[in-house]
Amino acid sequence: MSADQLAGLSDDLVLATVLLYLASMIGFALELAFGRARTNSGATAITVTEDGVTEGAPAVAAKATVTVGSSGSGPAESGAAGDVVVSPPEPPSWTPVAGRIAIVLGWIGWAANLGSIVTRGLSVGRWPWGNMYEFVVAICFAAVTAFLVTQLRANVRFLGAFVMVTSALGLGFAVIWLHVQAGPVVPALNSYWIAIHVSAAVIASGLFIVAGVSGILYLLRGDGFSRLPTRDDLERVAHRAIVLAFPIWTFAVIAGALWADKAWGRYWGWDPKEIWAFITWIAYAAYLHARATAGWRGRAATIVQLVAFACLLFNLVGVNIFLGGLHSYADVGS
Repeated sequence: MSADQLAGLSDDLVLATVLLYLASMIGFALELAFGRARTNSGATAITVTEDGVTEGAPAVAAKATVTVGSSGSGPAESGAAGDVVVSPPEPPSWTPVAGRIAIVLGWIGWAANLGSIVTRGLSVGRWPWGNMYEFVVAICFAAVTAFLVTQLRANVRFLGAFVMVTSALGLGFAVIWLHVQAGPVVPALNSYWIAIHVSAAVIASGLFIVAGVSGILYLLRGDGFSRLPTRDDLERVAHRAIVLAFPIWTFAVIAGALWADKAWGRYWGWDPKEIWAFITWIAYAAYLHARATAGWRGRAATIVQLVAFACLLFNLVGVNIFLGGLHSYADVGS
């Protein structure tokens, strides 16, 4: 295939990815909306039948099912010893199928997303993240990758609808407002450092997006939104993602400084992109420090990590759109 054909195929695959991610999102949303409501992890299921009370029995043949909470402050997440919460009715039988279909569609969309990146790179003969359009496509791919790989190790399907819609919106934003024709990059980007520095930034950003989605759900959950996991579970997912992403982001910042010295003859020049990358690093470091030394948990820690997430988003997109500097070569399509 010619370079133009590969570039056209890449654009088509991005559009296909958007549709597949949206279809996957619908499947996850159906499972979340109509599936079994979640209870606290320490609760004990008690089935009340005509013959008596059977602890841990299935609720299918029960007259009523109640849950005795272990400890906590919120009635939906957990209750004090002896508190009783009536379990919801059995979910429709098709909800697990919707979830499984959503996973399959997510993987197909992931493959299309990967194909769009590979064909874009082949069409220009370079690493395919030399401008904002290519960078956002790569970040959406990294976010979905982080979710799908995590799903292989733990049941985090509750995040699926939100990660997929975030990635679909990100790709849509890239297609509508950031798209530029495939072509060469400026000399400063024509370096092996783009594979090192930008790849690390993309991987870390994908993990930070998963953490950010978990943090937003933590604040939205409330005490009565039992379709989502407990706040402890949401906070745990966010924290683990940040613990993994932070050293990768640290490496990306250091690699960027080394690349700057090679390209511009200095490690640090107070360029807006450099400043906000460092601000983002400080914000996530503050979150990890607050948890590790001050014992911050819950809402306070979540707000700190969401402030860091806002810094990340501004660094990734806002700096290139609203601020100038040496990194303004990351073109924004008209």
